[in-house]
Amino acid sequence: MLADLSVELRALQAADPQECETTLLIHPYVLTEFIEYSHFLRAAEATVAKLGLDAEFQIASFHPHYQFADAGPEDIENYTNRSPYPTLHLLREASIARAVAAFPDAAAIYEQNIETLRRLGHTGWQRLWLTDEEAG
Repeated sequence: MLADLSVELRALQAADPQECETTLLIHPYVLTEFIEYSHFLRAAEATVAKLGLDAEFQIASFHPHYQFADAGPEDIENYTNRSPYPTLHLLREASIARAVAAFPDAAAIYEQNIETLRRLGHTGWQRLWLTDEEAG
């Protein structure tokens, strides 16, 4: 995955941002254990720095068992960073800067997402995934 990350970072760097703004690296069969994935993230960040691209890109991470350091394994706020498979979202720093300029209180978005999940709870979250037929 580190090799794929390096290749994709270079490809994204070479790409016209008007043509390719961001990239997702999704690996369904590797790093399936969250602790293993968590350790890998340090190596991924080091790879970005080693390539001299830490001023250009950052990584947002998602995992089926994502768990924030201060949360329990099944705390609903973890779902803000959960995905079907281990995923690295490569973001351009310039894109993040534009987003922050458009939404100066960017942290409020993250906090609002957590608050929404807390209001929904696990039952409400599960209801969102029901098909119309299952919902009755």
